[in-house]
Amino acid sequence: MTTGQQAKDSRRHRDQSLPGPTMRAIVQEAYGSADVLHEAQVPRPAIADNEVLVRVRAAGLDRGTWHVTTGLPYALRLAYGFRAPKNPVPGLDLAGTVEAVGAKVTRFAVGDHVFGSGKGTFAEFAAAREKQLALKPATISFEQAAAVPVSACTALIAVRAGGIDPAAGRMPKGQKVLITGASGGVGSYAVQFAKAAGAEVTGVASTAKVELVRALGADRVIDYTKQDFADGAESYDVIIDIAGNPSVSRLRRSLTSTGTAVITGGEEGGSWTGSLDRQFRAVALSPFIRQRLTMVVGTQTAADLEYLAELLESGTIAPAIDRVYPLAEVPDAMRYLDAGKARGKVVIAI
Repeated sequence: MTTGQQAKDSRRHRDQSLPGPTMRAIVQEAYGSADVLHEAQVPRPAIADNEVLVRVRAAGLDRGTWHVTTGLPYALRLAYGFRAPKNPVPGLDLAGTVEAVGAKVTRFAVGDHVFGSGKGTFAEFAAAREKQLALKPATISFEQAAAVPVSACTALIAVRAGGIDPAAGRMPKGQKVLITGASGGVGSYAVQFAKAAGAEVTGVASTAKVELVRALGADRVIDYTKQDFADGAESYDVIIDIAGNPSVSRLRRSLTSTGTAVITGGEEGGSWTGSLDRQFRAVALSPFIRQRLTMVVGTQTAADLEYLAELLESGTIAPAIDRVYPLAEVPDAMRYLDAGKARGKVVIAI
């Protein structure tokens, strides 16, 4: 082995016990509102052979993190813990610098700038699986990169489920796409993906967020406080439903006779299963009608993150960031998100 190769291997597999015993983090000992979140010193995470230790520079705040903080709907506690989260540090999105890598990691080395999803990212350091990371585009900041993984990956999966390819621009001329919740984290990316694919895009948002959706590229914006998208005035070939509250019948009424509705997320529904009841009903109905009703769950993969990095570098998409909060103000950031005020993404700077 050459001296250069030895140095590279040494850099790649720096001692996993680094960088030290403790770190600043936001923690919660119980489920609840933003009031359960507070800053503390906690042990820095160890990493498995297939994981990367990231020095977090910025972290994104998403609705999934809000659900884990509150423990609602109750069904999610089957995965995260019954009385309190198994991992007391919240946060999924991250962007930062590789501090150490596991023995089986081959795609990253110490010092690389990365973005993706990790465990407990509202902290100075976080562990992340190699397969949920990609190199950060040099053309965007850490704050911008942290606004991408969860929301953009979910939006990408949703538009693909609707037959939309944001890179190819192959949608039939005049194809109409409706996106509910168009001003949120997922919706802001879905609008951009659909426009990149060549669709005629209508976004649905509140009065205060209409201009943001228009700036994202939507051809038309419906202010839901003034107009019902299901009033029969228009029918759509594809509906990406992110708002989470339209009934299945209203979605069907707004579709063409052979249109597709893709349902993801949603804050409505009961305390036990949330909006999943509506999604399951839609999927169960789909085989018996000409319209196609489907649901998607957001996941983050290296392949999708690398694809998103290309779109970010080319300027095809851009993160829509509303506010950036320091780590100590995560509770305030959570309250802002919960109040429905966010336009696009909220980011935490570490």
